[in-house]
Amino acid sequence: MTDQPAFDQEALEPADPTAAEDRPPLELTEVALEGLLFVAERPLTRREIATLAGVDRDTVDQRLGDLEVSLAERGIRLVLDADRVELASAPEAGALVARYVGADAIRLSPASLETLAIVAYRQPVTRAAIERIRGVDSDYTVRSLLHRRLIVELGRSDAPGRPFLYGTGFEFLERFGITSLADLPPLDVDVAARLAEEGGEPITEPLGLSTDDVPAER
Repeated sequence: MTDQPAFDQEALEPADPTAAEDRPPLELTEVALEGLLFVAERPLTRREIATLAGVDRDTVDQRLGDLEVSLAERGIRLVLDADRVELASAPEAGALVARYVGADAIRLSPASLETLAIVAYRQPVTRAAIERIRGVDSDYTVRSLLHRRLIVELGRSDAPGRPFLYGTGFEFLERFGITSLADLPPLDVDVAARLAEEGGEPITEPLGLSTDDVPAER
């Protein structure tokens, strides 16, 4: 695939939650880490966790690895997305959880699924690039996916006009029952080549994702 415009990931991270330097370090146990992620209202970065506990990144990575193993067979799973981490319900619990939250029978439209697949496999990607691949205006579809939190704004491109760069969020991972983008199904060689060209022929077949893979909308 072609190189994507660079964006400043550090600039996207929230302000340091513990600016005070006189706080004593805490022991980062599995129990403490699980409790922190449980009460967090958004995904946390490894840097935030390290700063909060007053430990180094290696310690955070070790505890995250331990917690991921501990939760592997339980109803709550650790979801990793680049540097961000979050707790989410296990895919096996999806049907029961969906019944509890009142999920209806509405599913993603073919246009939304196609756009979502392009973002998933090409991210970070601009709306202009999405439209070149699809061959149609995608403003409404992109806004709809943003509203459903299936895609997120990752920053701005260095291209003229500094357009937004889009990628998938945690909601995408949860909906498809995967814990990382590495679990996405492989693309057909020809489709992958056309995605890499960006301005090639419009996409006319699925890009490795299916409406059958997507649980009902909430």
